[in-house]
Amino acid sequence: MARLADYFVLVGYEMDKRGSGDGQGQILQRFPEKDWEDNPFPQGIELFCQPSGWQLFTERNPPTFFIAVLTDINSERHYCACFTFWEAVESAQPQNHSRNGEGEEEEEESSSPVQPAQLFAPKSLVLVSRLDHAEVFRNSLGLIYTIYVDGLSVSLENVIGNLLTCTIPITGGAQPDTDDEAVRTISLGAGDRQVIQTPINDSLPVSSCSVALLFRQLGITNVLYLFCAALTEHKILFLSSSYQRLTDACRALLALMFPLKYSFTYVPILPAQLLEVLSTPTPFIIGVHSIFQSETQELLDVVIADLDGGTVNVPECVHISLLPEPLLQQTREALSMVLDPELEVADLAFPPSTVSASSLKMQDKEIRAVFLRLFAQLLQGYRWCLHIIRIHPEPVIRFHKAAFLGQRGLTEDDFLTKVLEGMAFAGFVTERGAPYRSIDLFDELVAYEVKRMRAEEGNKQKILRHIKELAEKLYKNENPYPAVTMHKVQKPTEGCHLRLHQKPFPRLDEGTVQWIIDQATAKLQTAPPAVKAEKKCMVPSGPPIAAIMERNGNALANSARRLEVVRNCISYVFENKMLEAKKLFPAVLRAMKGRAARHCLTQELNLHVQQNRAVLDHQQFDFVVRMMNCCLQDCTAMDEHGIAAALLPLVTAFCRKLSPGITQFAYSCVQEHVVWTNIQFWEAMFYCDVQNHIRALYLDNNEENHTDEESKEGPQEVKSALEIASEQLRLWPTMSREKQQELIQKEESTVFSQAIHYANRMSYLLLPLDTSKNRLLRSSGLGDVESVSNSFVTNSIAGSVAESYDTESGFEDAESSDVANYVVRFINRFVDKVCTESGVTNEHLKGLHVMIPDIVQMHIETLDAVHRESKRLPPIQKPKLLRPNLLVGEECVMEGLRVYLMPDGREEAAGGNIGGPPLLPAEGAIFLTTYRIIFKGTPTDPLVGEQVVIRSFPIASLTKEKKINIQAQVDQFIQEGLQLRSCTFQLLKIAFDEEVASESAEVFRKHLHKLRYPQHVRGTFAFTVGQSPKQAMQPKAKEKNPSLRTLSKNLVKNAKKTIGRQYVTRKKYTPPAWEQRSSQHFSEDNEDEISVSEEMDRSTLTSTTTIKPSDKMTINHLVERACCRDYQRMGLGTLSSSLTRSKNEPFRISTVNRMYAICRSYPGLLIVPQSIQDNTIQRISRCYRQNRFPVVCWRNSRTKAVLLRSGGLHGKGVVGLFKSQNAPSAGPSQTDSTSLEQEKYLQAVINSMPHYADASGRNTLSGFTSAHMSSSGKWGSIRASGRMSSYALNVEIGSRLAGKDLLSAQHNGAPSEASFLRQHRASLYIIGDKSQLKGVKPDPLQHWEVVPIEVFDVRQVKASFKKLMKACVPGCPSTDPSVAYLRSLEESEWLSQIHKILQISVLVVELLDTGSSVLVSLEDGWDITTQVVSLVQLLSDPYYRTMEGFRLLVEKEWLSFGHRFSHRGAQTLAGQSSGFAPIFLQFLDCVHQIHLQFPMEFEFSQYYLKFLSYHYISNRFRTFLLDSDYERIELGLLYEEKGERKSQQVYKSIWDYIDRLNKKAPIFFNYMYAPEDGEVLRPYSNISNLKVWDYYTEETLSEGPSYDWELVQGQPEHMEEADRQDTSAPQTKRKIIWPCYDNRSRVEPDAISKLLEELHNLEMELGQVPERWKDTWDKVKASQRTEARQEGSRTPSSLLMSSGLSHHRRSLGVYLQESGVGSTLNLSLDSDTSSTSTPSSGKQGGRKSTSTLYSQFQMSESENRSYEGSLYKKGAFMKPWKPRWFVLDKTKHQLRYYDSRMDTECKGVIDLAEVESITPGTPTMGAPKTVDEKAFFDLKTTKRVYNFCAQDVQLAQQWIDRIQSCLSDA
Repeated sequence: MARLADYFVLVGYEMDKRGSGDGQGQILQRFPEKDWEDNPFPQGIELFCQPSGWQLFTERNPPTFFIAVLTDINSERHYCACFTFWEAVESAQPQNHSRNGEGEEEEEESSSPVQPAQLFAPKSLVLVSRLDHAEVFRNSLGLIYTIYVDGLSVSLENVIGNLLTCTIPITGGAQPDTDDEAVRTISLGAGDRQVIQTPINDSLPVSSCSVALLFRQLGITNVLYLFCAALTEHKILFLSSSYQRLTDACRALLALMFPLKYSFTYVPILPAQLLEVLSTPTPFIIGVHSIFQSETQELLDVVIADLDGGTVNVPECVHISLLPEPLLQQTREALSMVLDPELEVADLAFPPSTVSASSLKMQDKEIRAVFLRLFAQLLQGYRWCLHIIRIHPEPVIRFHKAAFLGQRGLTEDDFLTKVLEGMAFAGFVTERGAPYRSIDLFDELVAYEVKRMRAEEGNKQKILRHIKELAEKLYKNENPYPAVTMHKVQKPTEGCHLRLHQKPFPRLDEGTVQWIIDQATAKLQTAPPAVKAEKKCMVPSGPPIAAIMERNGNALANSARRLEVVRNCISYVFENKMLEAKKLFPAVLRAMKGRAARHCLTQELNLHVQQNRAVLDHQQFDFVVRMMNCCLQDCTAMDEHGIAAALLPLVTAFCRKLSPGITQFAYSCVQEHVVWTNIQFWEAMFYCDVQNHIRALYLDNNEENHTDEESKEGPQEVKSALEIASEQLRLWPTMSREKQQELIQKEESTVFSQAIHYANRMSYLLLPLDTSKNRLLRSSGLGDVESVSNSFVTNSIAGSVAESYDTESGFEDAESSDVANYVVRFINRFVDKVCTESGVTNEHLKGLHVMIPDIVQMHIETLDAVHRESKRLPPIQKPKLLRPNLLVGEECVMEGLRVYLMPDGREEAAGGNIGGPPLLPAEGAIFLTTYRIIFKGTPTDPLVGEQVVIRSFPIASLTKEKKINIQAQVDQFIQEGLQLRSCTFQLLKIAFDEEVASESAEVFRKHLHKLRYPQHVRGTFAFTVGQSPKQAMQPKAKEKNPSLRTLSKNLVKNAKKTIGRQYVTRKKYTPPAWEQRSSQHFSEDNEDEISVSEEMDRSTLTSTTTIKPSDKMTINHLVERACCRDYQRMGLGTLSSSLTRSKNEPFRISTVNRMYAICRSYPGLLIVPQSIQDNTIQRISRCYRQNRFPVVCWRNSRTKAVLLRSGGLHGKGVVGLFKSQNAPSAGPSQTDSTSLEQEKYLQAVINSMPHYADASGRNTLSGFTSAHMSSSGKWGSIRASGRMSSYALNVEIGSRLAGKDLLSAQHNGAPSEASFLRQHRASLYIIGDKSQLKGVKPDPLQHWEVVPIEVFDVRQVKASFKKLMKACVPGCPSTDPSVAYLRSLEESEWLSQIHKILQISVLVVELLDTGSSVLVSLEDGWDITTQVVSLVQLLSDPYYRTMEGFRLLVEKEWLSFGHRFSHRGAQTLAGQSSGFAPIFLQFLDCVHQIHLQFPMEFEFSQYYLKFLSYHYISNRFRTFLLDSDYERIELGLLYEEKGERKSQQVYKSIWDYIDRLNKKAPIFFNYMYAPEDGEVLRPYSNISNLKVWDYYTEETLSEGPSYDWELVQGQPEHMEEADRQDTSAPQTKRKIIWPCYDNRSRVEPDAISKLLEELHNLEMELGQVPERWKDTWDKVKASQRTEARQEGSRTPSSLLMSSGLSHHRRSLGVYLQESGVGSTLNLSLDSDTSSTSTPSSGKQGGRKSTSTLYSQFQMSESENRSYEGSLYKKGAFMKPWKPRWFVLDKTKHQLRYYDSRMDTECKGVIDLAEVESITPGTPTMGAPKTVDEKAFFDLKTTKRVYNFCAQDVQLAQQWIDRIQSCLSDA
């Protein structure tokens, strides 16, 4: 039984203190006067009776009632029911007093003469109780008031005495069915009766209607906010003007939190004097009257709920974590079903009339049911995460939070994490964790109903039904007897409080009351004590979380396969199948991202541990450790999935023997993980182990007794620790004292032994292998994460990192630098915590503290030995370094450094866009030779581990080298590396292996730098080849790298020997100013000057051309030069003619520059107009930059127009040249005379042209009819006919180039176009740079005209090339989609530059072809000028499109005319700063574009161009070294003695090399070569027509670049042998060709090469001397031709005849690349017949391939037409008959039709292969009227029926016959 009320108190206004501002209350009387022993009197009741402060009022207020809650020091709650009424105050001296009108305080002046009205003071009756029976308290106090007010004849003392002695049954004492005292009727002796119902189960809160009211006041969302705020420990403040409502709201919030109990400050009504409590730092739930609202404004971190206004205000700085989805949504929906049932049917057309919410009391319970369900779902399975550490003397239980979150998959969830960390949950575990206790609704729900809730999810009806069931139970609990709630209590009469002469509340007689109380207590003591019959039982655990969480199982749908891989890999490791394991390993590491795979790994490893120990060999150990590390690296410090926990026993089990008696365990290699430094992890692990041991302890006891029974019953269910505990707790009271003691002892020692065990374990994982290093642990609490020094990092780094952190590590004390101390302290902290929690005795604890330092010290000693031995271990077998093949004469400078080749931005090799296993990263070595940088190794991916990866490039092509840091492998640390970029479009991104010391890497870089930029060109590979490289590396060897001065002296001697004496005067000649490069240490001018003029003859240079005998040899050499041979080919004069001065030739070969005196960078022999004297030339040359005056380099054999080249003009010259004739001149200055001579020079060029010599003198445009244009050649226009006026065309190009203002000054106001189209065409066009020709006026009288164009300079080429390299070979994969390949390609502007060059070249070709000469005079005349001039010749003259011709072109225009290869290629130290400018590469790219468009015009293949592109920068040959012939002669390069050429020297000239290769194999030959005579090519130059050259993007990792032919030969054979060894595998003929790996042209050669190769092999086998491939090829071609002749003029040539394609030979489709496609032997072989051969029906056979070939080239009128004529054709359905021109083509096997005979565009094609039959037809509607019926015929194909009609019957018959014959042929 329990007392209903503990104290009755009467509180009144304290009159004595009226003067002191606010009034105060005082306790007038209290009963009983002395405290109950079990329940002391609560302090401060007077504050709570008037929470807004004690004041006097001017009128009587009606009585009020509310309940305040006080919490005492033992956190017991006392409910104070306050009943307040007002009494009149006896008038006294008027004092200052405040009065409370409508909430406003007024002060009255004391001097006020007005007598104050009657005042009323409040008085309160207070009941203090520990029970919350609000109604009973209201009734009882009301009764006392009624007796007093209405003066009933009942003694107040009696009533109060009865009230205080009234006892009610202890809750839950009985179930309602037994008619026990669960319902108690009480009477206070005033004729009243009250029924008190106690709840059945007091653990469930009683809420009456308060919860429903709270939702009514605030709404669903707001209450949910408050609920979450309360659970996550935020401060909550309620405001209302009603005290009762504050109490109700607070009570409701607490009821919602069930089963969690709120354990912080809880004050439903806070008195005004205590408002400062609100600024407490701890969480609270407090109610405050809303008159104090203003004082709550400045609370920044309090969630304020205004009950009257219905708002919840969450401050900005407070973040409330809400429930995890989907629970939040489900809760919201359930609440709205309960609170607003109309919502569901609001949209129905016929809503049911009966829908209404339950009564308020029922609704209250339904809402609580929703929250109860919510908690059951939140905490489902919580019992599976309880660890029971002690059972006796009382259970100690811990909750494994991390495991719970991990299993629920909610580790990231804020809300649940905060709740589990909160005080409320800690209380929940203590209270509900116990395994043996009475259980309530929540326990049943969480154990048995979770499955049901899971199943009903989403079914609203079922959810609602469940809610109603729960609500019923809750309601039943509060009102066990709804029937007997009959109260009979007197109430005061209406308005009695307003009576005027109400006497004050009487003073009660303490004695009487006390006597009644004493009587009652005496009676109670005699009565037997009421024992609360607790129904204890084992708490059900419910299904484990895993069973509930099934639906998350599909997270890894394919995990079964992954687990299989993990299992296989582990079994391979333990079966010692290392290669197999290695193949699976990367997949295993990838799988480790998944939780299932990590669990699987721990289980599998467990199977391989016998008796706690598994000894492995080194490789196995390494694998296991790597797997463990990978497994742990994704675990958080919490280890929520228990992976680290599962691995903990394993890391102490796996070990390897280092030497006799020394064993290394796996733990020394897996220490680098955060989880080991997390003390919570260790606690959880400890508790888990203790629980297992305690369980074992009791299981053993039981088993001894039950062994025999068990065998009969079969296997029993395995009991969980909690079940065992509850069983033990049930038995505890029945045990004897000794037995109890014994069990306590056993448990304690179990815990203690585990503590020792864990101290050892922790020292294993916390002490680093190398204890001398001050390694700090990573973790939040243990120092900074940055202080991690990886165990892999080289010692020097790790040491320094650790020391720097120690100096200011902010640890508790200074000695923390000592690892041992640190670990000891960490373990001590842990031991203290767990031992005190699990009740280990103090002696034991002290013993532990003594042991720990010894444990740590001992472990350090063993570790030292292990560390020492592990250092001696041979490193794990790395793949052996493969040596690269070297060229003859190429030697290694540095032996291989072991590196990893990392993937760069190209995806192919990394297994990107083409799939397949990644070839990169590969591990191997990097070699530095005198010629190349070579990486050779094997991919780390075991699936392609047998392949060899080679990537290399010539050192000379290195453009950028930078240091980088990269992570080479998944489980390794960051290494230093290099990124080397080459202009042969290769990128080596390498990471040095840890065994490579950083010094070696530095040495590598230095060597590389020296080799890349030698002091002098003699240091390049082309010169040093064959010498020992060691000397080349040492700068001290003077002979190799002489100083500059001595060098130039040697040069001069050399030059003298070669050239003979020079005749150069110092007076006349100053060397030209080259690009001024002041940034270099020396200017090249000086060097040149020395070398030319040191030993000078003072004689002047003679202007005669008689050559002295000493010069003869020079001239002979010069004549041999390429240019000279070419001049003779073009008939520009031979040397003899120039010597004998035959006047009829317009041009002569001048020897004026034979000593390179006029212009250094020109060749020795130049073509100049016949009429110009040599000494004039010298003067003219000064007007041009670099003295590069205009010289002829090519002449059009038909129009005799010439192409000239020169440097740009110097400023003076330009103005002089184009000065208008009548402008006042400044007198005959020297400038004028030169400019006159310049004009004379140009005039001489013009005079040389034949049509200029016509009588007319001016050739008007009309003279240039289209007839003249008949040979217009291949023009890249879309129109088929080449008949447009080429002049208009070139105007269009010209104007496009010049950006539409062709001539900047428009002198006569005429538009510039018009001035360009003057009546005559100029005889000479000068193409100059727009910026140079500013202000130039065109002169109508002169015969030349200037075309100013804008060109890009070398700087732009460099920049563009850099961007091109980055686009084609990006350094790393771009994550940013905006940096895609095509975009970066466009931004590089490389293609626009090529477009510009081609555009200018085509313009010049056009001008030359129409008979005008052109002078190209751009920049210094050696970059763009060279590109344009070379392309013009290539396009205009078919000779240059042969191999011999192309060589000649390059030698003449690039080498002889001084393109500065060394300077542009930055080949020496001097050029290092200027960087690499690929002018020649750009030219080759242009040639490649033309080659693509005209594949039949070139004798050489694309491979030839790539070969040149690679080797012009590789420095393997001497051909492209140095900047001009002059420099080459100086070095003695140009004319080596005849004898020397024969020596075994490696090929010094690239051309010899190409010739030799070409004789051996057709790699440079283009099989489609079928040139036309005099063909001029005009390629399209629009960017849309240009293709990115595959030279930039392709690579062959199998052999490196294929341009060093010797290196890549003879490899395939080895490959095949290797394949043959493995005979066990099934042999397959299929090869996989890998675009980025294999050399396609070799692995899969094109048909012709294959056939030639087979021929060669057969001849070898037959023992014949194999024939040269070229001879074989020529024979085949010849036989084709004779075949063609025999068949007569109308034969169908089975090979593609060139003639049939007269104007359309631009390629439109497939053609042979060097990689070859399919069977292509019948592609174009040349044919002699240039007549149009129209094939007639011949041996066509079923040659489908030919017909498909035809369709690849567009046909013109001269197509193959077997028969043609006009027919009427009926259109498709509902269309009329129309006449069409039909062509029957047997070759293509088709019937084509055109709109008319002249039409070139085919309107439709009927494929004869589809024709089924031809039948005579009948006329249908709309057919031609005049035609005979018999002229109709139908053609039936598989697709439709065509209706035809011929002019007459004969024609129809002919058509039918022809088509029939075609069909039968087929």
